Amino acid sequence: MSYCDNIRKMIGNSPLIIVRPSVLIVNQVGEILLYRYIGDNWMIPGGILQLNESVEECIDRNIFQDIGLKLKKLSIFGVYSGNELINRVEETGDEYHNVAIGYLCTEYEGEINPDQNQVIEAKFFNLKHLPKEMDSFIRNKLVELRSQFEKEILK
Repeated sequence: MSYCDNIRKMIGNSPLIIVRPSVLIVNQVGEILLYRYIGDNWMIPGGILQLNESVEECIDRNIFQDIGLKLKKLSIFGVYSGNELINRVEETGDEYHNVAIGYLCTEYEGEINPDQNQVIEAKFFNLKHLPKEMDSFIRNKLVELRSQFEKEILK
């Protein structure tokens, strides 16, 4: 059982603050890796921080488990929170206030091998041609930061 599941058992449906490290993985031609659970929205890969784990360890663990890549170098590009990052689960009434920590990674090893147990789909997209089925906050943030990412990628 995860940390969030344990806390949820104690507090019921009360709002819960969670830390969600995410990583923008960029390939050699400047495309970004997005993934999704089949039938859901495309998103930036990441996870939920667990106890006794650094933010970087959380990203490394989730990316390897979910899509089979080993990240070599991470650089932070932003920390985000606020009303746009509040998630409410309709079925349960649970409320999550996310603190998202965004990293950029241009150096990684391995081949994309999505976890079939979680039914994950993953592929690279051009920043100018993002999929329609995408969280509006993520889409807007990628469009807003596109020039910054392109400069980093072209270094």
